Amino acid sequence: MPSTTDDARLAEDERRAEEVYDRLIRPVLRPEDEGKYVAVAVESGDFEIDADDYAATGRLLARRPGARLWLMRTGPSAAYRLRTLVAARP
Repeated sequence: MPSTTDDARLAEDERRAEEVYDRLIRPVLRPEDEGKYVAVAVESGDFEIDADDYAATGRLLARRPGARLWLMRTGPSAAYRLRTLVAARP
């Protein structure tokens, strides 16, 4: 279970990523980008857009190794958010 500090860090990462999305990404999106994944390096504001989430994060991590990333999708709000990693069940 995340601590309060982890929750605050996640909230700050989310705020930064959404600010980058609104300021830098939304203005350059095209209709064909609807539903694509956007990976944002929260500390630098760098981003990648791709239909494949793994490709977007891979390209971004190649440029910014070790960066904290926030992944979102373009278009209408997502149906859910994932905030913690859940261990696989046996």
